[in-house]
Amino acid sequence: MHDPAVRRPAGTMSRSQEEDRLPTDGARTRNKERTREELLTTATEVFAEGGYSSTTLDEIAERVQTAKRMIYYYFGSKEQLFIAVLERAYLDLKAAEEALDVDDLPPVEAMRTITSFLYDFHDSHPHLLKLVGIENVHQAEHLMKSEILPTLRTPAIGAIERVVRRGVASGDFLESADPLDIHMLISAYCVFHVANRYTFRALFDRDLRAPAHRDHYRRMIGDVVVRYLAG
Repeated sequence: MHDPAVRRPAGTMSRSQEEDRLPTDGARTRNKERTREELLTTATEVFAEGGYSSTTLDEIAERVQTAKRMIYYYFGSKEQLFIAVLERAYLDLKAAEEALDVDDLPPVEAMRTITSFLYDFHDSHPHLLKLVGIENVHQAEHLMKSEILPTLRTPAIGAIERVVRRGVASGDFLESADPLDIHMLISAYCVFHVANRYTFRALFDRDLRAPAHRDHYRRMIGDVVVRYLAG
């Protein structure tokens, strides 16, 4: 039976019917992979917009123009779909951080490079921050059910740890500096200017993500972290 929530013109096939008619196993596999990715991308947008509790699978299926049963086929349930969305968001961040190479830079320059990188990533991935906020409302219950996220160690923490160690050895940074504290400080700053953009603008008439302020705020977080590390 067709999902009644998804209406199609007479004579057209559903996405799942089109996949079944593909001529080769390779083409069918590629098409199914595209469908899964499209479902993940759309689910990311819908969950970020409406939250976990308010979002329905019907809404996601309608946006993708596929049957709701396809979501069950690929992910099993709404909860598993949301976990997959969280996993992809965090793994995208991890992949971006793996390209961060600061080991040949002087400690102070290296730390500023890390802060600028994290600022730029959070600024360009607002959906990640919305998803993190949603998951905090749910006390990380979905994240903890993931097989990979509870033990995921982001490369940025390792980079910060190496830079702090070199900075302590060179005398640029305090010996007591904790890399996880530094990561928390950077994250708090980067999250605030995205997550609180609208309330901050309503209260103080300043758009924290406006292009005119971008360089100032990127430089500001670098100053904060370097000065903290230098004592």
